[in-house]
Amino acid sequence: MEIKVCGPGCASCEKTAKIVAAAIAATGVDATVIKVTDFQEIAKLGIFSTPALVVNGDVKSVGNTPKQDDVEKWITS
Repeated sequence: MEIKVCGPGCASCEKTAKIVAAAIAATGVDATVIKVTDFQEIAKLGIFSTPALVVNGDVKSVGNTPKQDDVEKWITS
């Protein structure tokens, strides 16, 4: 599984990355987390507000910090 945390590295982006790490630890899912900080790459994904979360190519969250239980659902379904 590939999870992309998209954003410039702001506090909300870092919080999102920590939530993703906690969700992976809680579920035991085998996942690779990639931080995407380049705005051109983020825009190519169709994302224009950060932080954003992409799971296996599907945009799951844009412009807010997701809750850990939501991330767990996204990575286990």
